[in-house]
Amino acid sequence: MANTYYQVYIQVVFAVKYRAAVLDQAWRKEVFAVMGNLINETGCKTIIVNGVEDHVHCFIGLKPSVSISELMKTVKAKSSKYINDNRFLLNRFEWQEGYGVFSYSHSQIDAVYNYIKNQEKHHTKSTFKEEYVMILDKFEIPYEERYIFEELK
Repeated sequence: MANTYYQVYIQVVFAVKYRAAVLDQAWRKEVFAVMGNLINETGCKTIIVNGVEDHVHCFIGLKPSVSISELMKTVKAKSSKYINDNRFLLNRFEWQEGYGVFSYSHSQIDAVYNYIKNQEKHHTKSTFKEEYVMILDKFEIPYEERYIFEELK
């Protein structure tokens, strides 16, 4: 077969270090746009990037030759640098280490897109931690709660 055909949809979810609520509404859409561009530069397709003060959801059409771990390493590092270079915060900004990654079928695109699009509305009813645990449970991913999030020491 001469060509490679693929259809891989993933959602990646990650938090601000210590789940600090510092992604200000005044500039977070700009940062989400930067993240979308970083994803697209790898040959993957950004479907939507959105989140609230303490975390981000990226919904991506993944190119099979791109490693999810390398993609996230780049997106998190370069978006942190962007936030710090633009001095959006008084203190140094960092993402929490790690992330959750979840796969979806083509028939689920609209539902996942709308879920991510409506993050602000969704989080009037639940916290990020509640949301994240619900996703892990939905995907039947075993976890130890004490290792889900880095806690401020």
